[in-house]
Amino acid sequence: MKHNTGLITVENIYKAKVRLKKVVMHTPLMHNLFYSDKYQSQIYLKREDLQVVRSYKIRGAYNKMVSLPKKALGKGVICASAGNHAQGVAFACQALQINGVIFMPTTTPQQKIKKVQSFGKDFVTIKLAGDTYDESYHHAQKEAKKSKRTFIHPFDDEKVIEGQGTVGLEILEDCDSPIDYVFVAIGGGGIISGLGSYFKQLSPSTKIIGVEPVGSPGMYESLKKGKVVKLKEMDVFVDGAAVQRVGNMTFKICQKVVDDIILVPEGKICTQILELYNEEAIVVEPAGALTIAALDFYADQIIDKTVVCLVGGGNNDITRMEDIKERSLLYEGLKHYFIIRFPQRAGALKSFLNNVLGPNDDIAHFEYTKKNSRNSGPALVGIELQKASDYEGLIKRMKKHEIDFQTMNNQELLFRFLV
Repeated sequence: MKHNTGLITVENIYKAKVRLKKVVMHTPLMHNLFYSDKYQSQIYLKREDLQVVRSYKIRGAYNKMVSLPKKALGKGVICASAGNHAQGVAFACQALQINGVIFMPTTTPQQKIKKVQSFGKDFVTIKLAGDTYDESYHHAQKEAKKSKRTFIHPFDDEKVIEGQGTVGLEILEDCDSPIDYVFVAIGGGGIISGLGSYFKQLSPSTKIIGVEPVGSPGMYESLKKGKVVKLKEMDVFVDGAAVQRVGNMTFKICQKVVDDIILVPEGKICTQILELYNEEAIVVEPAGALTIAALDFYADQIIDKTVVCLVGGGNNDITRMEDIKERSLLYEGLKHYFIIRFPQRAGALKSFLNNVLGPNDDIAHFEYTKKNSRNSGPALVGIELQKASDYEGLIKRMKKHEIDFQTMNNQELLFRFLV
């Protein structure tokens, strides 16, 4: 680290590039016509989702591990992760032929466990411990002290940050024009610290914009309060960027390199995942869609500018797509849930369909149980709209026909229980 500036040095990031040359792909910086037209600017996507382990995490993990003394390598390494960092460490273990132990939460899907094992092969042992990442992390730290293995931190380590910084080096090598903005997702802060260090020394006029989910604004809150804070509550949906506590080292670097942080709602991220798939045939995980989702919130500032969005990862579990679609529809105002008390008489539902439902409205969810001893029975009804503006007409018709209803989308606790 360059101690007079507090940044990772250009020299060390370049040395990391040399170390990574044989195992890490120099991913493409792709000009995107669709988003360039949409935002009236020049939008480039840095495609780390095309990396060998489908994320940039291999860069930091391998750079840290290959830099260890032979004696430390001989004792093996250890890490805790439920996702991309685990895959990066596993791949590095197999490439360097060293033994690694990877702790993952007991709740980790089998698909992710199998992927980590396939990258690490016989060089990796997977241990499931704890229900959350933080619990798994503590188990790994305890095991590291006991076994004398080197703990490979996912972000708060100088060598890891240097490795992630090679993403910034590649961007500046590949872009033919001066870059006005770079949008980078923030989890623990490793990638933005490395990339930001490189840019601030070689392209200081470039604005480094961090992006976090609304539900896990760890770096945003830390920078606002001037110290590292531990989030009391956190939405872990964007698992690649949901960190309860950012790193001490990454926090100090981010204080110097981050020009702004945007918080993006989880529903908006889901909309972006679907748009990337439908419009560009790009499959990304929630954290991989963060930077492009943030462009809507910066649309006025980036007109006629050159903008790079880091697409950090493409490890999206197909089983999550229904949840992603649901969150997107709710965020866009295209799906609404109601508790409706229907009179318990023949034709009540038919009347609702004929008189209340609009021509383009669709019932997407219906749960009803007849109660023989009551005049009315409650039903949970989910209605999909073609346009968000159709909602006002739906409510007017319900009131006109004296439908006994209660909206559910704004009743968070009850809504989460029912849907």
